[in-house]
Amino acid sequence: MKTTKKIGAAIYVASFIIIIAGVMYAESFVTPMLLALFISIVCAQPIFWLQKRGIPQTLAIIIVFVGILAMFFGFGELIVNSLSSFSEQAPLFEKNLSDMMASVIQFFSDKGIDISQPEMSRFFDPSKIVGLTAGLLSQLGGFMGNAFTIFFLVLFLLLELDSVSVKIRAIIKGSTDSLKYLNVIGNSIRHYLSIKTFTSLLTGICVWILLALIGLDYAILWGLIAFLLNYIPNIGSILAAVPAVLFAIIQIGFGGALWTILVFVVVNVVIGNMIEPKIMGKGMGLSTFVVFFALIFWGFVLGTVGMFLSVPLTMAIKIMLEQKPKTRGIAIALGTQGEAQVIVDHQSTSASPE
Repeated sequence: MKTTKKIGAAIYVASFIIIIAGVMYAESFVTPMLLALFISIVCAQPIFWLQKRGIPQTLAIIIVFVGILAMFFGFGELIVNSLSSFSEQAPLFEKNLSDMMASVIQFFSDKGIDISQPEMSRFFDPSKIVGLTAGLLSQLGGFMGNAFTIFFLVLFLLLELDSVSVKIRAIIKGSTDSLKYLNVIGNSIRHYLSIKTFTSLLTGICVWILLALIGLDYAILWGLIAFLLNYIPNIGSILAAVPAVLFAIIQIGFGGALWTILVFVVVNVVIGNMIEPKIMGKGMGLSTFVVFFALIFWGFVLGTVGMFLSVPLTMAIKIMLEQKPKTRGIAIALGTQGEAQVIVDHQSTSASPE
């Protein structure tokens, strides 16, 4: 009996490894499909909202899709213009940074601390700092350039909204339990992505306005980066602050960099730790460790897109694992302490004598 269980466990592990290897091999195909799927889930909400107000489905889809196109083309234009302007001014930025480095060396020299120029350059290389910021802008521009495939996938998925539920009912042959947990997956992902989109947009707008107030150039671009990277849990807000802080050092000095850091800290504490948990309500149903581990795992499997979609993907897997007694223990391990405590309390109540 024990041997059979071990063989069964080995088969599950081997199957999991094979599936992950296949996903990694087909990453260029899988990532656009996943992005299109999750964008469609988010877009379904405003489409349903428009339909409830008497707008035909086709017209509602057109309105939402045109809105998506306008947003992406606007982002693309902003990134291209910013990258062009940044490239033109890169020599000036490098000169400013070199002058600042010379001032730092002189300051320490006046205090009796001798710092050689080559040693300082290794840790504070102007070309590397400018290149890092320009590289990030180039990656964003590249992503926008590959978005047309995702646009068409989103459009066709939205046009199939009505037929999806019918096809699912036909596939599961009327099983209400299966249909119920598929609805739970869709509703959970839609809830998370909708709230995350709202809070990310709020984060980007606040960063843009506050950085503009302190006089940092390209403030709207840093706000856009904050909006996009806020989807990445735990480390997204930190990654978003890096290019803005480095640019602040180049443009307005160390004092401006400190103000930039303060802006990101205040915005992310207020929105990420105060506003988002309140409107998220029930939450993601995942422990903090699992969220961070999922970020690393899906980033390894699917690259940057996997980092963006790590939480929705893990939420969907957790909900599926909850449906079978054999895998329910894994789902509990992925969940929060509160969910586990509810199960423990329920078991204690059921076991207590009447």
